[in-house]
Amino acid sequence: MRQPARYQMYHALALFLVALLLSNTEFSQPSLVVAGWAFITGITIFSGSLYALSLTDIKILGAITPLGGLAFIIGWGALGYASLSFK
Repeated sequence: MRQPARYQMYHALALFLVALLLSNTEFSQPSLVVAGWAFITGITIFSGSLYALSLTDIKILGAITPLGGLAFIIGWGALGYASLSFK
């Protein structure tokens, strides 16, 4: 499995976990919403830019890929922050 697809799969699973936690009102927190949006943004920018780069060979698309990685880091940080308040 190629790297963009692997990262997309892992973060889609994380997004599914966030959705499950948000569906339970006991665990619903604003940081989970931030995590969900960060994972969506990360998947779109990181994987999307690498897919577009491989299909079009437009080199500038590789320059925005780290922004997707930053969104992934924000998502994991927000999910970690939310986990600190679970009982």
